[in-house]
Amino acid sequence: MELEEFLFGETTSAVLISITLRTFVMFVVILVFLRLLGKRGIKQLSVFELVVILGLGSAAGDPMIYKEIGIINALVAFIVITICYKILTVLVFKFKWIETLVEGKEVYIIKKGKFSINEFKKETLSKDEFFMELRLLGVYHLGQVEYAILETTGEVSVYFYPDNQIKYGLPILPNSLINVVKSFNVENFYSCTFCGQTIEYANQSILKCFNCNKNEWVKASNKKKLDKNN
Repeated sequence: MELEEFLFGETTSAVLISITLRTFVMFVVILVFLRLLGKRGIKQLSVFELVVILGLGSAAGDPMIYKEIGIINALVAFIVITICYKILTVLVFKFKWIETLVEGKEVYIIKKGKFSINEFKKETLSKDEFFMELRLLGVYHLGQVEYAILETTGEVSVYFYPDNQIKYGLPILPNSLINVVKSFNVENFYSCTFCGQTIEYANQSILKCFNCNKNEWVKASNKKKLDKNN
């Protein structure tokens, strides 16, 4: 196979010029329609906004490459997608149930330093991913966190306890859950690795977590909030 055939196939220079012009036109059209969708449609994408962006990309792709598909065809698709978006935006604003149906709703993942197990099970977010999000916000252990909310955009909002109210909690640094406790010391604090329930150990028996019925524990931490600037 010759290099020219490998690189260009049967494409002629005229076709390449056509693709260049079509791509430039569709690039401008995409910019215009994204501008019409508004700033939120660009910055923080909800589920249906992501569908809109994918739809625009799909409608724009074929006219860039295939000469059989005209620019007008893509413009019609763009107009229909934009109208659907605008109508749905109005409906979402007026009717809460439509907003919940389309975008989902915010979920409390952490309450008072421990997992809301039933809520977390409904989400596709893994614990490792969630802990990574918390670490990026300077969280060392769950005792620092009063509430953590998974927003409809997929972002995590964290509300911290003041330093003087920080409690013992489940440490979430990498590998911190590996050192499972085999024996307990009285008056030490331990956290359940599954739900984050934290207790002060007061007897000599191996115990199960009364919150989730699991029996894997690690030493709890009460370290103050990390300063990300240091």
